[in-house]
Amino acid sequence: MDRRNLETVGVRRTGWAALDRDPQQDTVEFICPHCGARDKKNARRERALYHFTDGFLQDLQGEVTQCHACKQYLRVVPIVMLHDQDETRRFEAVFSDEQLVTPH
Repeated sequence: MDRRNLETVGVRRTGWAALDRDPQQDTVEFICPHCGARDKKNARRERALYHFTDGFLQDLQGEVTQCHACKQYLRVVPIVMLHDQDETRRFEAVFSDEQLVTPH
């Protein structure tokens, strides 16, 4: 039985990049590689565990979660933390060929 999960990139918005949501929410947004549905999950890891890699604060360990639409398991790795609109634009330019969460 093959237990490997498909991977996708997650986005954790903080500060100025998260002005469109309740400040009490701390979520990781991602797009399911199985069905293409946008989904989110509660962020579990402390912000201090993110490391500066490739120009962004990233959690390279990631997390395993289940898509709420298709019920398939997937691995969200890396999780990139974005703090302001400039970082968001830079992130979209770097990861434009990946399947990612687009701005609201």
